[in-house]
Amino acid sequence: MRVGIDLIEIERVRRALERYADFRERCFTEAERAYCDSRPNPAQHYAGRFAGKEAVGKALGVGVHFTWREIEIRGRPKPGVHLSGRTRAWADKVGAGRIELSMTHSRELAAAVCLVAEADV
Repeated sequence: MRVGIDLIEIERVRRALERYADFRERCFTEAERAYCDSRPNPAQHYAGRFAGKEAVGKALGVGVHFTWREIEIRGRPKPGVHLSGRTRAWADKVGAGRIELSMTHSRELAAAVCLVAEADV
């Protein structure tokens, strides 16, 4: 079992959304952007997904050396994780199986915990 955790300030993500025109497109898939932008407080949801991606990367042992859009957070209320590209190839290489993700937020912080099971042999 592999574990990853991340915590981020929502205000930090809000500032990134305001300051950097390409932040959304660089870090989030089209489906993630559509979901977050449809919410009353988009920054809160972007922060949760950002933390989720970080937690998944840490659990897989790639840290921030992955392509952001190769880890997609899907679904509600229980988030699922879809991997693609080099991140999917890395997960296969290290024997990653089922990926479980939990995300939460307060007014100020967003957090995520990821568990990656060993692949069935």
